[in-house]
Amino acid sequence: MKMQHTIKDTIGFSGIGLHTGCDVNVRLIPSGEDTGITFLRKDIPGSPAIRAVASNVVATSYATTIGAKGVTVSTIEHLMAALYGLGVDNAVVELDGPEVPVMDGSASHFIEAIEGVGLRAQASPRRHLVIKRPIKVEDRDKYVLFLPSEEAEFTIDYSIDFSHPMLNKQTFTGLFSTDVFKEEIAGARTFGFLRDIETLKANGLAKGGSLNNAIVIGDSDILNEDGLRYPDEFVRHKVLDLMGDISLIGAPVIGHLIAHRSGHSLNHRLVQEILRKPARWDFTDTFAEEKDVALKSTIFMDGSVPV
Repeated sequence: MKMQHTIKDTIGFSGIGLHTGCDVNVRLIPSGEDTGITFLRKDIPGSPAIRAVASNVVATSYATTIGAKGVTVSTIEHLMAALYGLGVDNAVVELDGPEVPVMDGSASHFIEAIEGVGLRAQASPRRHLVIKRPIKVEDRDKYVLFLPSEEAEFTIDYSIDFSHPMLNKQTFTGLFSTDVFKEEIAGARTFGFLRDIETLKANGLAKGGSLNNAIVIGDSDILNEDGLRYPDEFVRHKVLDLMGDISLIGAPVIGHLIAHRSGHSLNHRLVQEILRKPARWDFTDTFAEEKDVALKSTIFMDGSVPV
């Protein structure tokens, strides 16, 4: 899509927060061009707004949380991935609680809801961030790396290895597109180990987790009666999380992304590294007549992308 897009109409959905266990009502509302994605906490006087940009990330432990002036919204990654995957540039997310509902643990519900109303093209062109030189962050044996794309596309190579009989080495490789996202990534659910659940709950996390919204892995089997949606559902969900985190750059990316055992913290570090090193990328206006001429730009103080 060459132009920016928002949704055609307001969408409502409700559910439980994976970590807080709070029941939350959400409205996804169309927004004007060049506004990006903004979260509004309607349960707090004044409905404080938090822009979904990298500079507003305040926590990355087990989920991605954004915040501003002491107000936070957590577990935004699945919804953000759905917006990124479908090409929604501008929208307002109103919610009456501290966490985006987990729904079934994937992005499927968000995809269905957004496609139910459709998208509306806007007057301003969309710009892509084009990786021109390698950018990498790592933590011991974990790493995530962006390389230039020879085909001017967004491609992904993601690998995991948990040294567990149910999810040892898994890889996902492919071109990232709307169709690929909907068919191969969006339905992959979040997962966790049974042995870790009590520890998580003792630390105030996973209060809303259940077999209805997460894959639970025992010592040698999957506890969910319906099994897996994909043989490699675990790595596909890690790609889903990564897309939600990458979206906080504020623009779709063109490049070759290689990740090994990355999680929210390392994903966020990559985004920070990209924004810190503007000499390693360009902006290209997809509506420009000369497609091979990239338009160099700067970063706003809040970390968002100028358009």
